[in-house]
Amino acid sequence: MALKAIRAGARNESGIVAVKALLAARFGDRFQTGEAIRAQHAHTTTYIPAQLPDAVVFPENAAEVREIVEIAGAHRVPLIPFATGSSLEGHVNAPFGGISVDMMRMNRVLAVNAEDLDCTVEPGVTREELNTYLRDTGLFFPIDPGANASIGGMTSTRASGTNAVRYGTMKDNVLALTAVVAGGREIKTAHRARKSSAGYDLTRLFVGAEGTLGIITSVTLRLQGIPEVISGGVCPFPTIEDACNAVILTIQSGIPVARIELLDALQMKACNSYSGLSYEEIPTLFVEFHGSADSVELQSRQFAEIASEFGSTGFIWTTNPEERARLWKARHNAYWAQKSLMPGGAILSTDVCVPISRLADCVAATHEDIAEHGLIAPIVGHAGDGNFHVGLLFDDKDAADVARAEAFVERLNARALSMDGTCTGEHGIGQGKMPFLAAELGDALDLMRQIKGALDPDNIFNPGKIFA
Repeated sequence: MALKAIRAGARNESGIVAVKALLAARFGDRFQTGEAIRAQHAHTTTYIPAQLPDAVVFPENAAEVREIVEIAGAHRVPLIPFATGSSLEGHVNAPFGGISVDMMRMNRVLAVNAEDLDCTVEPGVTREELNTYLRDTGLFFPIDPGANASIGGMTSTRASGTNAVRYGTMKDNVLALTAVVAGGREIKTAHRARKSSAGYDLTRLFVGAEGTLGIITSVTLRLQGIPEVISGGVCPFPTIEDACNAVILTIQSGIPVARIELLDALQMKACNSYSGLSYEEIPTLFVEFHGSADSVELQSRQFAEIASEFGSTGFIWTTNPEERARLWKARHNAYWAQKSLMPGGAILSTDVCVPISRLADCVAATHEDIAEHGLIAPIVGHAGDGNFHVGLLFDDKDAADVARAEAFVERLNARALSMDGTCTGEHGIGQGKMPFLAAELGDALDLMRQIKGALDPDNIFNPGKIFA
């Protein structure tokens, strides 16, 4: 990634003035133009610079979203969907100016169909809110990207997370959705049936579209039964390659692990310091199993046997909820633990994903790259599906350090693509990954542009994302 790829586009000044006046008259206090609130709705999570919208509007239902799209569309003014703002690749920036559409007031659970193991929610519902709502039904929504992200945002970025190795990603768990598209029409992409051969798969077209095709107004999700027993634990290894090879054999052996997360030695050091843990500061796997008491015990034992083959110094596991919660809280705080390694420095959080058989090769080569160039870059990853993240710390006020950081990210992405992987397993493209998507997909990117042009001919939905 290079900062030169993060650029502003041509603004429709007269259209923006007209739309601001119309939305202010229609939404009153739910339309804001103050600089502070506009800054809160621009990208601030990583080192990608913020590009503020011209205003923020807060719809409360799908009818209001339709109105907003009609008004903006008539004047060809960009609309940038926004929820919790936890994305990492500049998804919520406004490079062409325009209106940020904050969906967090659309936070109702519309229906729970316990017999069918599904539910329908508005896009502003967060994953933690949904699971709190579902608790008494015996069901839960398993996709866990770490941050308390919104369902709409998770759908738009095709999110995954720590549970993906067992339960899949958002593309596997969204059954249907509704969205407002160009002209202010609200479309429904599918019904609740578990499978369908009815035409194009419009649901998956919108899952991962990053708000570039329309604004999602509801999502129908697949649910799971809350496991009878959950066990989790930590398993240290002599080297990062040993840990990766243990993951590979675990998956290839068909052990139904629910979570299997990789933390390198530096990440363990950061987690110990930030979260008050006392684990060995060597490459480590955080593991979790779901099932009955007997099945969980069997899976834990099978994993321990595999780990021992690769030199593990001991797998410590527990079914105690408090101990497990402390472990996974530390994992979810990995980003903040990384930042604590360089107070005042910048962080560039990036991810790649490779076929599981190439995980050890890719992580080992990345570790060598980090050491060779003297970088501070802890690694943490959803190792069970070949996806890992690097939190690269650097001085963003030093041009040479910025150049080193960007060169590393370019090498990392080239390495993953050379192994038949992808430039992003779950962060999405946004602005930051655009140069690498072209290298990954080649001519297929032109087909994406054609789809975008057909569904959004005036380019009002989150322009400047995925491709220029």
